[in-house]
Amino acid sequence: MSVESLVSQLKRGLDAPICLTWELTYACNLQCVHCLSSSGQRDPRELTTGEAKRFLDELRDLQVFYINIGGGEPMVRRDFFELLEYSISQGIGVKFSTNGAFIDADKARRLAAMDYLDIQISLDGTDAVTNDAVRGAGSYDMARRAMDNLAAAGFGPFKISVVVTRHNVDQLDEFKALADSYGAQLRVTRLRPSGRGADSWHDLHPTNAQQRQIYDWLMSHGENVLTGDSFFHLNALGDPLPGLNMCGAGRVVCLIDPIGDVYACPFVIHDEFKAGSVRDDGGFAKVWKQSPLLLELREPQSAGACSSCGSYDACQGGCMAAKFFTGLPLDGPDPECVVGHGEHILAEVNAALNPKPSMDHTKPVRVTLTSTRKLTVVS
Repeated sequence: MSVESLVSQLKRGLDAPICLTWELTYACNLQCVHCLSSSGQRDPRELTTGEAKRFLDELRDLQVFYINIGGGEPMVRRDFFELLEYSISQGIGVKFSTNGAFIDADKARRLAAMDYLDIQISLDGTDAVTNDAVRGAGSYDMARRAMDNLAAAGFGPFKISVVVTRHNVDQLDEFKALADSYGAQLRVTRLRPSGRGADSWHDLHPTNAQQRQIYDWLMSHGENVLTGDSFFHLNALGDPLPGLNMCGAGRVVCLIDPIGDVYACPFVIHDEFKAGSVRDDGGFAKVWKQSPLLLELREPQSAGACSSCGSYDACQGGCMAAKFFTGLPLDGPDPECVVGHGEHILAEVNAALNPKPSMDHTKPVRVTLTSTRKLTVVS
C-alpha cells in the first residue's frame, strides 16, 4: 500500500485510535509556561483507580496496543505504578512523559525491569538558562538526574522530548548530541498555542526564518529523530518530511483527560472539541465509534481559503489546534504558514476574543506584603 493510500484510509478513521494520549492527572510539581493542559493542581474529579482499570479493559478489548500517558506529572498519582503494571499486563504498552522529578535510583531500576515501557523526559534547553526559563527553576538539573538514573539502571533507549521554540532552535544539534550521549532518542515537537501556551505562544513560537531552519534540520536528521508528525505545515517548503503528514484528530488520535473526558485532539482541550466521556454509557468505545464530532472530522475536509494555494496538498492547511487557539478559521491557513498567508490573517485577529482552554489548573500565585513594603511572589 502506498503512503497516499494509507493516509487516505486513515483519514476515514479506524476502529480504534493508534495513538491515544491519556492525561492521568492535572497535578504537577512544575508550571511550564507552554503547558498544553494548564496543569498544576489536581482535579478532585479525576478517574479513580477502579475507573482507570475499567478504561484499560476497554482499550484491551478494542485492541489498542499502546498508549501515551502524560499529565500534569503522571508519577504524582499514588497508583501510577499500579496502573502502569495493569496496562502492561493487559497487553497495552505504555509510553509516558515526565519531567523526571520522581525518577530516583530505586524507581529507575523498577522501571527498567518492566517490558513494553517507554519513557520521555521533557527538556526544553541544553542548558539550565534556556530550559528553566520555560519549565521552571531547577527543572534542567532535575531532568538530567532522571536521565542519569535511567542510564545507570540500564533502562535502555529512553527519549528526550523537546518542544521547539525560538529560544532553543539553535540548540537542535546539541539536543541530538545529548541524546546520543545517553544512547537515547531525540523527539522534537511543535509548540502549540494551547493551554498556558496560548499566552506564551507569541513570545516563544519560532520565526518564519527559524521555521526554514527547523525544516532543513529535520530533512537532514528526520530519519533518526521523532517528531510526532507535528511539523507537516513545513512541507510547503519542499520535499515532505518523514511521517504521515496529516492531522489525525478524531481519526487516529485522541486525548482522555484526568476526569475521563474525550477530546478529538491532544492539543485542543476545549469544549468545542469534546466528544464525550469514558464515564458515559457505552464508555470510550461508544464515544470513539459514534461521537458526532469524531464522525464529522472523518469526513473530507474543505481546503477553504487555502484551496487556491499550490502548497495545500503538501501542508494540508496546517494544525487545527494552532488555528483554533489563535482565532483563525479551521479551514484557513496555519498561523505559522511558511508562505505567509497565516501571518496576514493573524494581524487582523483580536487576540482578546480568541478561544481559551475550557479548564485551567494553574496553581494560584500568592502575593504577600513583606515588612519592607516590597511585593513577594510565591508560586
